[in-house]
Amino acid sequence: MTAQATPKGTLKGAWTITFLLFLFMLVNFADKIVVGLAGAPIMDELKLSPEQFGFLGSSFFFLFSISAIVVGFIVNRIDTRWVLLAMAVIWSVAQFPMVGTVGFTTLVICRIILGAGEGPAFAVAAHAVYKWFPDEKRTLPTAILSQGSAFGVILAVPALNWIIVNHSWHYAFGALGIVGLMWAAAWLVMGKEGPLVQTVTTAATDPRVPYLQLLTSRTFIGCVAATFGAYWALSLGLTWFTPFIVKGLGFSQQDAGWISVLPWVFGAAVVLLTGWVSQVMLTRGYTTRGARGVLGSVPLIVGGLILAVLPYVNGAGWQIAFLVFGSGLCGSIYVVCPPMLGEFTPVQQRGAVIAIYGAIYTLAGMIAPFVMGAVIQNAAVPLDGYMTGFTINAVIMAASGLLGLLLLWPNTERKRLMAQAVAQPKFA
Repeated sequence: MTAQATPKGTLKGAWTITFLLFLFMLVNFADKIVVGLAGAPIMDELKLSPEQFGFLGSSFFFLFSISAIVVGFIVNRIDTRWVLLAMAVIWSVAQFPMVGTVGFTTLVICRIILGAGEGPAFAVAAHAVYKWFPDEKRTLPTAILSQGSAFGVILAVPALNWIIVNHSWHYAFGALGIVGLMWAAAWLVMGKEGPLVQTVTTAATDPRVPYLQLLTSRTFIGCVAATFGAYWALSLGLTWFTPFIVKGLGFSQQDAGWISVLPWVFGAAVVLLTGWVSQVMLTRGYTTRGARGVLGSVPLIVGGLILAVLPYVNGAGWQIAFLVFGSGLCGSIYVVCPPMLGEFTPVQQRGAVIAIYGAIYTLAGMIAPFVMGAVIQNAAVPLDGYMTGFTINAVIMAASGLLGLLLLWPNTERKRLMAQAVAQPKFA
């Protein structure tokens, strides 16, 4: 590989690729939400207990983390263009068995395959985008990618719920399979590999730091702990929010579809606001400890406290409001943790470290839905079970926020690693 200059402007075609990958993330989260959205009719048709449905929600994450790590290393050797295409085809094919008569086992197997295909999605998409933008111009395209998840839910929920209400939950899965294949076709025609890659010169001045040292650093552990709590809330929202609205609060499936959009609208606002506030704080001289560590951790604590009050609130409207605001505040941590990891991780190891970070915290998605299902099944009445489950969520969110507040010191982490390095590494 020969050295090359990094362009100061945006490369031609960069925004087209960014938009395609935004759509990629949109389809990704629409795939995630469909089981939770169709939870009530799925449970009714297949005669599933809450514990079984919780297991179904958890099954999506069985291979999610493993796949994220494996593919995170693969894209260092294979063009992201082909990896993204393969992932999209896997997503689509995994949806079609649900169109016909399907049993619980087949549904679980398809969700496991889908989770394996979607585990590396954000990491690979970000890696692909970074090949089109120089470092100083990556904030906006990264934000656009992250908003693909929110818009995937906001736009897909009304459409999918219309299909569920007017046709069948089976056809909702089929529709997602078709949309996935449409994206794959568009990517095959328009998708390209970006020209910005690590040069020989950069690699020579960017020595490796032992992975054990990076992965046992205080800030890495803090990022994992804080985001684990946030993802616990997210996975409950994906699996159990709509069933709670229908079976817990008594709303119709049609009304529940519109209500299910609310957490994602609020979450998107939290993500954008956190990114803006963090940037302003950094420009005004705040350390990254304050502008990222504290800014990301405190909303988790506040959100946990709000959720803790939920069982004592009367009225369905107030209960929905507390649930939306409490769980929605967890979005702040997703904005600040990857940049904090980038502060002290050498460029050539950044992709792997972020992939490992993601693989660990998403384990919450494998645990949380099943725990909620077990709690609901063992409760005297379903609503009591939901409230107990949300109380567990509150404790985990608040505890993860406190751990983040104690452990997230990226600016001092960088100094420590730099002092220990034989040669000064180039940090991103």
